[in-house]
Formats: sequence, C-alpha cells, structure tokens
Amino acid sequence: MSERFVSPRVAQVPPSGIRRFFDIAGTMKDAISLGVGEPDFVTPYHIRSAAIDSLLDGETQYTPNRGLLSLRKEISEYLRLRFGVSYDPEKEILVTVGASEAIDLALRVSLRPGDEVILPDPGYVSYAPCVTLAGGTPVPVPTRAEDEFRITAAEIDAAATPRTRALILPYPNNPTGAVMTRDELVKIAKVARDRDLLVISDEIYAELTYDGEKIAFSSLPGMMERTVLINGFSKAFAMTGWRLGYACGPEAILSQMNKIHQYAIMCAPRQAQVAGVQALKKNRENGYEDVETMRRSYDRRRRVMLDAFRKMGLSCFEPRGAFYCFPSIRETGLTSEEFCTRLLKEHKVVCVPGDAFGASGQGHIRCCYATDMHKMLEAFSRMEQFIRTL
Repeated sequence: MSERFVSPRVAQVPPSGIRRFFDIAGTMKDAISLGVGEPDFVTPYHIRSAAIDSLLDGETQYTPNRGLLSLRKEISEYLRLRFGVSYDPEKEILVTVGASEAIDLALRVSLRPGDEVILPDPGYVSYAPCVTLAGGTPVPVPTRAEDEFRITAAEIDAAATPRTRALILPYPNNPTGAVMTRDELVKIAKVARDRDLLVISDEIYAELTYDGEKIAFSSLPGMMERTVLINGFSKAFAMTGWRLGYACGPEAILSQMNKIHQYAIMCAPRQAQVAGVQALKKNRENGYEDVETMRRSYDRRRRVMLDAFRKMGLSCFEPRGAFYCFPSIRETGLTSEEFCTRLLKEHKVVCVPGDAFGASGQGHIRCCYATDMHKMLEAFSRMEQFIRTL
C-alpha cells in the first residue's frame, strides 16, 4: 500500500551491487575482504590532531556554505602545484560531503529531463544511478581489457546524440585501475568541444597514479569553461570516513551547485574541513610525504596482487592507477556473481562481481590491494585452492 508514495524514478534504481557481499562477510568469522575500496591506512596523526584541537577549542558552528575559505585557498594552491590548474577559491570551488555529493550536484545542476550522459563501462557504481535520479539517461560505453579499459574519443563521438549533455570521465578508474594518456585526453577534449559537452572529471584517484602522468582534464585547451573537476580527501589522504570532497569549475555552474548544497546539506562538517586544511598545508610543506608514503605502499602491493593472479592462471590487465585489480575469471566457467558468491561462502574471501560496475564488467572481479599484506597473501592462498576445485 505504502509503495504508492515512492517515486518511480527512485524505485527503478537498483541497490548497490557491492554492499550485499560485505553484509554476508560481516556475519562470518575469519573472512578476508578484498572488496572495500578504501585505504587501510589510518588518517595521519597530524591531520587527526588538528580536528581534535578544533573540537576542543569549541569550533562547532556552521561554516560558509561553500566551505572554509582557508580550505578553499589550500585546495586552489594544491591543484596549482600538483596539476597546474588554477581556480578562484572565492567563486570556483565548492567543498562537499565527499566527492560523491559533488558528482550528484554536478549532474542535478546540468541535466534536463531526458538528457543523455556518456560514461565508461565498467565504472563506479554511483554514476548511472545519479544520472537517473537527476532525470537523465545514462549511456554506458563498453571498455575492454585489450584496450586497457580506456574509453576513446571515437567511441564517445559515436555514442553522442543531439540529446547528449555530458560526459563522465573517471580516470584513474574504479574498478579497473585504468589511466589515460595526455594524447587520448586531448582527443576527447576536441569531441567535447565539437559536441558541446560538459565534462564531469572524477579525479579522486589522481594521486594514486603509478605509471603515467597525473593530468587534470580542465588543464587541457578549452576545457576550463566546460569541465567540473571532482576530487576529495578520501583516497590520497586516507580520510574516507571524514566525508570531505570538492568540486571546481566555472562560476556559473558552481553557484548553482552551491544553491542545492545550501538547501540540502548546508555545509560539510567543520572538523573535517579543518582536517582538510591541515592535510593540504602540511603536505605542501613536507613534499606531500603522506601521499607518497601511501602511494609507494600501494604500488608494492599492486605488483604482488597482479603477480598472484597471473600465477593462479587468471589473466589480469595491469592497473596503473587507483588501488584495484580487475582480473578475468572467464576461464573458470562461472559468472562474476557465481564466482564471488562461492568464493565467499566456501573460502571466506570477499571480492566484488565485475558486473556490479556495469555490464562490461561481467567475467571479471574487483579486488582491492589497499589491504594488509599478510591478509592479502592468505586471501590469495584461499583463492588458489578455490580455483583448483573448479
């Protein structure tokens, strides 16, 4: 009876294909998770300490809707130093509750009913649902391991129609770990200009690039005025639970995003913002030591995981960014869902079915190497035993 009060638009959006496996694992003793997409590092002490001091000093009030000006200035300087792109902290930066809110705001501001949004498949689980919730139509473009899971300018151009409004460009990519070259991004930028597309560039994993150049899409010619850059503190600074992200872009777009933000959210939590100031300021002063320490650790584990999968007989594209491997399990004869379900129930290892990230992920699984090395090695041993039984 009460279903009649639920919006059909919301009802048609499926629940996340990730959470179910975590919920099952939570009831199992000795389960090992390679599924959660977050750093296994604790937020560095100096960042936590700054937030604690702020709280003890009684700083418990709202901040400006756009975020603390001190934080926006640090974000502006960080992007200038690390990525060579400049934004006005007064008008072109909005602090959000995680990068996920920033993505949602950008879509809600830019889409009209029925507008199409091109996105690579596989891709982060929230992109297509957020497009739908904003009244748009997601247009997944398949990517393949043999092409290093990169979306091409030609594929974007072929997928575009008169209704295409925007492109979501998430590189380094979750779940594949793919990165893009400058030449490829320049070609995509030309399509965006020719097709008059807004580009929502999700760069949350930009600092976790192991092979290739870190590139802000808005730094490319003609892209500043048609790009919303999305980033945050979760991955590079091990601050997932702080829920602190930001969007940068043209004032005309950011002012409208701030309008929704001020009505729906008001502001990101003050202590998280204070922590963000400390994270950026201290790292600017010490050569981004926190970031580099974690990146080097992930890089070592990346090579260990890649080698382990290949020794198991699973073909695996070499990820060059983020902290995921995306091996093929087609050789086993199981679907992604079957493989992950049996692996969890029979050997207590959590991986995520590749098709949770889009239809093109079928035949793959996502495994996160931001995991304790000893647990990771034990998980590989269990997986190898499982594969032998097949």
